[in-house]
Amino acid sequence: MAPISFKPKLENPQPPNKYTIISYPAKGVLLVTLNRPKDLNCINGEFGQELERIWNWLDQEPALTVGIITGTGRAFCAGADLKVNESGASKVMSNAGFGALSRRSGRKPVIAAVNGICFGGGCEMIINCDLVVAAKRATFALPEVKVGVVAAAGALPRIIRTVGRPRAMEMALTGRPVLADEAMDWGLINKVVGDEDGEVVEAAVEYAKMIAANSPDAVIVSREGIKLGWEGMGADEATRFALEYWQPRLQAGENLKEGVKAFVEKRKPKWKGSKL
Repeated sequence: MAPISFKPKLENPQPPNKYTIISYPAKGVLLVTLNRPKDLNCINGEFGQELERIWNWLDQEPALTVGIITGTGRAFCAGADLKVNESGASKVMSNAGFGALSRRSGRKPVIAAVNGICFGGGCEMIINCDLVVAAKRATFALPEVKVGVVAAAGALPRIIRTVGRPRAMEMALTGRPVLADEAMDWGLINKVVGDEDGEVVEAAVEYAKMIAANSPDAVIVSREGIKLGWEGMGADEATRFALEYWQPRLQAGENLKEGVKAFVEKRKPKWKGSKL
């Protein structure tokens, strides 16, 4: 695992965690580790509610800018816990989808550090994450059709925008596993790293540190701008909406002024937690 050395000064109490390990590998960075390795980190209803509380807390906590999600053992997440939910994933989903990620809009970015098996709902989660890093051994699949159900947590209309119709159809209709290198070639993930213990988390932390070094306000607004296009707005319409809705908020915040001042003074900016 990446060194866990930073202790943030939190304004809001950390949510209780039964199925996850919560840690802080760098300033502004939250690491959430799914911790049901014997069950391949499959998510049941209680687990899903825990994750929803965590992501909502991330969005509201000024000391945090970006989150990372990973898993313990040989799986990232193999989907819904069908042993307790024979009808599929619906009972473990909030309005934000499977793991409160597959349909999450949110304010702050979440990076997936995929350490192994990423099937079903696990794959639906990473399809809607902001960045994805994978170990070479990681495999991705939407195998729902093999057991008579459907990937209904938001992945189907999203994955076509990421990998295109033919590849999206291949994943959804065959259910076959896609290896990390192939997923990288398809554009499903950002980076493939080795299989050494903790290597994928370390790579995700490096991305997170780059994000957390920037203005928290600008990160939120930049992410919103990309989401507008992802959610189907045309380029001109999305730009106009961002200028009218988000730009005034950005300009009224302290971080924009601090960023410009620090640039002029040739020093590192001292960012404050976002109030957007």
